[in-house]
Amino acid sequence: MRAGEHVRLTAGALKQWLIAQTYDALAVACLWLIGLMILRVPLAILWGALGGILQFVPNIGPALTLIGPAVILGVEGVFGGQWMPLLYLLILYAVIAAVDGFFLQPMIMKRTARVPVWASIITPIVLGLLLGFWGVLLSAPLLAVVFAYRRRAQADRRLP
Repeated sequence: MRAGEHVRLTAGALKQWLIAQTYDALAVACLWLIGLMILRVPLAILWGALGGILQFVPNIGPALTLIGPAVILGVEGVFGGQWMPLLYLLILYAVIAAVDGFFLQPMIMKRTARVPVWASIITPIVLGLLLGFWGVLLSAPLLAVVFAYRRRAQADRRLP
């Protein structure tokens, strides 16, 4: 392969990864919006949109999404004496993190970037252990590129 072919293949794989990440962010934003509306958190639309945007930040993005609604519900708890909505918010966060990490993101990566589900679950864990934050940060786009080259190699082997 020539250099231009490598650039096109890598750029195409990264484009598919970005599309998959955008779909995941939209899905997470909808989950946050629905959950926050059920909990009757003020400014739920803002917090849901922020949750979608922060989904692009690995590891700390979902936790940062929690800060705004937690502050609002905490203030309501101090002045209103109701702490259960804050507990429900933490449960909502755990549910969204689990649904996204184990179902949404792997399924979207499989359909859009054509990365197998098992790889999109295991690779961030392994690279996170080996390289820390940078391993987790780079795992998804790296997977998209690796599997694009793998598909290309399989297609080249099939040709006479």
